[in-house]
Amino acid sequence: MKNVVIVGAGLAGYTVANQLRELGFPGCITIHGDEGILPYDRPPLSKRYLAGTGTAPALLFRPEEYYQARGINVQCNSPILEIDRSRRRVRFTDGEAPYDALVLATGAEPCVLPSEMTRGLSGVLTLRSLADADAISKLFDSVQSVAVIGGGYIGLEVAATAAERGMQVTVIEAAPRILQRVASEPTANYIRALHRSHGVVIYEGVRPTRFTGIDTISGVILSDGKEISADCVIVGVGIVPRTNLAKAAGLEVANGIVTNSMCRTQDCQIWAVGDCASFPMNGRQVRLENVGNAIEMAECVARNIMGARQEYIAHPWFWSDQYNTRLQIAGLVHERDSMVARRSGSNDALSHWYFAGERLVAADVINDPKTYMIAKRLIDSGCAPAPEVIADVRTNLKALLKGPK
Repeated sequence: MKNVVIVGAGLAGYTVANQLRELGFPGCITIHGDEGILPYDRPPLSKRYLAGTGTAPALLFRPEEYYQARGINVQCNSPILEIDRSRRRVRFTDGEAPYDALVLATGAEPCVLPSEMTRGLSGVLTLRSLADADAISKLFDSVQSVAVIGGGYIGLEVAATAAERGMQVTVIEAAPRILQRVASEPTANYIRALHRSHGVVIYEGVRPTRFTGIDTISGVILSDGKEISADCVIVGVGIVPRTNLAKAAGLEVANGIVTNSMCRTQDCQIWAVGDCASFPMNGRQVRLENVGNAIEMAECVARNIMGARQEYIAHPWFWSDQYNTRLQIAGLVHERDSMVARRSGSNDALSHWYFAGERLVAADVINDPKTYMIAKRLIDSGCAPAPEVIADVRTNLKALLKGPK
């Protein structure tokens, strides 16, 4: 194998390239990106970077010299336009190139509101890229109020950053509560109270129906008739996988680029990783939108390109920083049928543990990294301590890692 082409210069694409070199791959590795910047870290965009405490160079995974030293060719502004599977070549603006293995790490893009709602008004933005964060940060320098559409992780992180920058912030969530899809009600209650303590107004169970303003946004009309004043609107209502390139090449697409248990598409020379890829997990195809999945899936693909034939086993984990609070999640909360809460020594430390039958499947942990690490290890190892044991503050959680005596 001589040529590996990676489509996408995000975390997953970067990790595949880096891991291939770590494994001793001797051939040509080329990463094709479309943002005009070396691979960089996205999670800080809604936190430190948007707060003004981070810089663009600090976001880079590695400087240019690192890629040169490792023989990784990064084309920062050279998106792949077409995949020719029969000839095993990719086409870009300035030409084409052959591949022996093609890795699709195309990521995802933010969902947008209908044009009849936004009406082309300026001041309505989404956050996914560094360019998005720069545009929002510039806007935040000149506005006093912001409406955030969406009460998931990104929306709430942006809301926290805006509030800390002194703006009047309103969060609008169409679901019955914030974090509806990703956390339990007690965790959502904690996060809601945290935001309200910082002056953020949260509306739940209502949706925006119309924006007001001439040329520039001035307000949001809600489905219950209420009007919210806003100098700008940040839309954080989820992301959709970027699959157009794969679909045009005849690859199977269903909530992402469909792969088998080894992250391979139906074309044995083409792999998919990260936010754009779906893979088998617990008897169904899933797609995970998190840093851990991007890294671990990419490492698995690199090993398989080198001939390992390893199945990808996901161990989902997530985190969100809001104000001085860190929420860490291990496992998939939606698989639960029961839950117990546990208070730790600190007054602001709290965790919720989720069970499917007798199996521990997930945990939300607030301001308690040690408990989070124990919870993650318990879930990954398949240990199943009884719920009442977890809830008992006298239980030494670390001792549970040794299993039953």
